[in-house]
Amino acid sequence: MRGDSFISRCFAVLLLFSIAAPRALHARVTPSHGFNMFSAQEELQAGQQSAAQVAKQLPVLPESDPVTIYVQRLGQQLAAHAPGEKWPYTFHVVNQKEINAFALPGGPVFVNLGTIQAADNEAELAGVMAHEISHVVQRHGTRAASKQMAAQLPLAILGGVMGQGALSQMAQMGLGFGIGSYFLKNSRTAESEADLLGTDIMYDSGFNPRAMADFFTKLQQEGGARGPQFFSDHPDPGNRAQSVAKEVATLPRKTSYRSDSAEFRDVKQRVAAMRPLTAQQIAQQQQTSAVNATAGGVQASGSVRSFSHRDFSISYPDNWQVFGDQNSAVTIAPQSGVLQNAVAYGVMINTYQPEDANTSLDQATHELLASLRQSNPELRAIGHDENIRVNGIEGKSVDLVGNSPLRDQNGRASQERDWLVALMRQDGTLLYVVSIAPDKDFESLRPTFEQMLKSLRLK
Repeated sequence: MRGDSFISRCFAVLLLFSIAAPRALHARVTPSHGFNMFSAQEELQAGQQSAAQVAKQLPVLPESDPVTIYVQRLGQQLAAHAPGEKWPYTFHVVNQKEINAFALPGGPVFVNLGTIQAADNEAELAGVMAHEISHVVQRHGTRAASKQMAAQLPLAILGGVMGQGALSQMAQMGLGFGIGSYFLKNSRTAESEADLLGTDIMYDSGFNPRAMADFFTKLQQEGGARGPQFFSDHPDPGNRAQSVAKEVATLPRKTSYRSDSAEFRDVKQRVAAMRPLTAQQIAQQQQTSAVNATAGGVQASGSVRSFSHRDFSISYPDNWQVFGDQNSAVTIAPQSGVLQNAVAYGVMINTYQPEDANTSLDQATHELLASLRQSNPELRAIGHDENIRVNGIEGKSVDLVGNSPLRDQNGRASQERDWLVALMRQDGTLLYVVSIAPDKDFESLRPTFEQMLKSLRLK
């Protein structure tokens, strides 16, 4: 009996080691977490809305392009090994010369053509894409946005924001995930986290993870025109190669990794003959579009449509579009009036919760103005606010000026005119309407703005 007991104990110890050993060898980076006001559904919606704007503003290659098809296939192979939430990852190629890539909340990943041209092998390209996938996994964009929103909002209304929805409040504050957004420029901490998680994704996909660090190091050493845009969005966290090597050392040793595929070699040959646009050329095209919009593309038609929101209904020109839904902040504008995630021409409608539900209309309006200036410091009132009635509802009217997203020939921001009308609702909140146009065009659009306001009905 003693012998059997001894053998049983030995077997149990050996079994314990056999179970524990693989865990020790298969060390994995745990995705980081942090304060986030966005639900998973809001994250998806934010990414999809921003991706649609990116497609309008940047020269994105068609889905049917062989380069795009290849990048999509490679991206899905990598995403299959991404931990955490199974976001619906999509992959796109921007016909831009500068080396860069960026990820939007909820899964959209964009890779510049210049990045593919610069990659010496498939593993280097995979490293850039695994790094971007890691930003999605760890929700770096919405976490940064949540931190900024919490810093700008008084604690007294933060609870109302959480109940209202972070995405709606983000729109109210004039924030977004569009091109050049602060929330797409990662911190060094976020970069370090994406490097380590990207290491595991590459390893599990069969690629040598060191290729990711090698590519970033190569860009930094070459400098010149190749690296600045990438490193402005992806700052070097320091000791990148050493950190990746340390993480690789925790993983089971491999004697071989995936080599270049025939498809990668074909794509490399194809992109070598392509001439992508520079960032400056793209900016010039965007400015030309904006000028064309000013020339008449924003003028309202004589026919109207109706939009019903949970808080109001309104009529608007039938050649303008509604951005938003029945439960969110709404912008009604001509398609060419929305530029770089900002409104150059159009009408924004949203609600505001004063700190004190029993405050006066005058005090609530001034609180709203202060909140709007926090997100747009250039905004200032001209003249005095005036009393107004809209279909029997008491309100305040304020004229403001600020900087338009449109630029003049010298690259300076044009002056913008904003007309704010705030109406007090029965629950003590404000419903406010902001009519927006460059100062030189505002008077020609004033009849349209006034007609929309006259059609407004609160619920």
